[in-house]
Amino acid sequence: MKKKISTLPFRGTAEQKQQLLEVIDKYKSDPSRLMTVMQEAQEIYGYLPVEVQQVIADGMHVPLEKVYGVATFYAQFALSPKGVYNVSVCLGTACYVKGAGDLFNKISEKLGIGADECTEDGKFSLTACRCIGACGLAPVMTINNDVYGRLTVDDVDGILAKYND
Repeated sequence: MKKKISTLPFRGTAEQKQQLLEVIDKYKSDPSRLMTVMQEAQEIYGYLPVEVQQVIADGMHVPLEKVYGVATFYAQFALSPKGVYNVSVCLGTACYVKGAGDLFNKISEKLGIGADECTEDGKFSLTACRCIGACGLAPVMTINNDVYGRLTVDDVDGILAKYND
């Protein structure tokens, strides 16, 4: 599944940039630590927008294409921000055959976002995953650390309402 780049405007702070520059300064003499810098950058920002990738590339003296290549190759890196509530729908085989595709589509429609996108207010993000190891509860979705199983599309509105304070 191709990672989607966020269309939301980047909202990094001066404090975050300073933290990132300190991380880069610590590792800039060792280009083999690029992933370490990227991991720490993602901890600082929550994801790796192109603006952050450029700072990393410049600071580590590597091409932006290399940073982007690493970010898109490894599943641990996100190119889009996560919402306060990250909704993840399992699309593994057991969940998919029990209706997870319809579940995903209903959530996407309800939130007005697609895969790997975040609502404009930053409240919800939506991702698809391959398996969370709860096949007996198929279809399954998580919202942050909360797990919901044996779902139907009729359950979506009630579950999302719990997170709309």
